[in-house]
Amino acid sequence: MTSEVLRRDFLPNHKNWRLFETGRAFSVGSLEIESFSVPHDAVDPVGYVIRDGSGALGVLTDMGYATKMAIERVREAHTVLIETNHDEQMLQADTKRPWSVKQRILSRHGHLSNDAAGAVARELMGSGNIQRFVLGHLSRDCNSSELAIEAVARALGFNPAELPEGFEIFCASQGERSPTFSVTNSVQPKQAPTDVQTRLF
Repeated sequence: MTSEVLRRDFLPNHKNWRLFETGRAFSVGSLEIESFSVPHDAVDPVGYVIRDGSGALGVLTDMGYATKMAIERVREAHTVLIETNHDEQMLQADTKRPWSVKQRILSRHGHLSNDAAGAVARELMGSGNIQRFVLGHLSRDCNSSELAIEAVARALGFNPAELPEGFEIFCASQGERSPTFSVTNSVQPKQAPTDVQTRLF
């Protein structure tokens, strides 16, 4: 369990723990948060669905591939934060990383590529709720926001420069805070009041 590893190896004196069990819902204020297992080379890694009122936000990062369970868990979400860690060609050509690291990243317990994230996005679009994908966890050396957005948009059958009205693909930056996103499961004008607001980094 993640908490046990942190307590043992990194934060032995930290007392203010709020623990949760993977697969069980817990609350933070008005938010209900459900976690679920994802495949990654870490201790008990999880994804999340965060709900409040009529809105739901899905979080799919640090995963080598999207399991059927993970896709089903976030299918209700209006907004999904999804990992687009690398462009496969850039990763293969990268001279900074040894082959063993590249194999780890590309493995089923590594990270989602742009194309893999696009395939997940395409599967989620059939749910009818999705209005926004936020792309995150981009490699500084092996990806770019332009490549990530283009790959996901093309996978959905869209021109990246001409997305349908009411639908958005946003690429989060490591170096700056994202805008505030409205998260609700009904289509509203962009300035309308919201049930859930969050900032993604």
